[in-house]
Amino acid sequence: MAADLLTHSASARPLGGVLVTDQNSEQPDQSAPGAQSHPPPQASEQQGYPPPQQGYEQPGYPPPPQGQPGQGYPGPQGHPGQQGYPGQPAYAGQHYGQMQPYQYGPPGKIRPTGLSMLLYFVTLGIYGWVYYYQTHEEMKKHAGEGLGGPLALVLAIFVGIVMPYIMSSEVGNLYERQGREKPVTALTGLWVFPGIFILVGPFIWFVKTNHALNEYWESMGARH
Repeated sequence: MAADLLTHSASARPLGGVLVTDQNSEQPDQSAPGAQSHPPPQASEQQGYPPPQQGYEQPGYPPPPQGQPGQGYPGPQGHPGQQGYPGQPAYAGQHYGQMQPYQYGPPGKIRPTGLSMLLYFVTLGIYGWVYYYQTHEEMKKHAGEGLGGPLALVLAIFVGIVMPYIMSSEVGNLYERQGREKPVTALTGLWVFPGIFILVGPFIWFVKTNHALNEYWESMGARH
């Protein structure tokens, strides 16, 4: 009992009326045998969160796709024999610059040259407007290009002098789209003007242009 009082008095010493306790005497000796030392806790462990993991190998997340070096996504593939993006077909055997077959519409009607000229004189030229409307509308529906019937009719009524040039040009373009030689061109319209001064010029123009148009319709499957 006396030894305990001496020990307590040695650890607690009065200093200026205040009792000061020697804290060193209360802390266990870390260097004593059997004492365990613990490292200071990390910041993440103090807040209750697990330590971060490096890389993409985290639970619940798949690894990123493997692509080209230094990139995280596979590059597009569009060459023959290679697979493109998922859900899109590969362009096997198709090269850039290759011309696709032209899609044509239905062929037009074959109009006999002699009968058309007779109708032109009998109707005092009115059949000429009908002829321009019908032929240009058929070429428009067949090739997808050209004036078309309504515009050709307006031009035929107000500036009919330009129609022979346009008519022959569009008929020649029908042949050109198929890689064939043009039987008539815009220059064929010169048979109308100034060919009218030799009287037979307009007839020569109509025979050449209408004959070329009829031959083209026949080559596309039209029948009389």
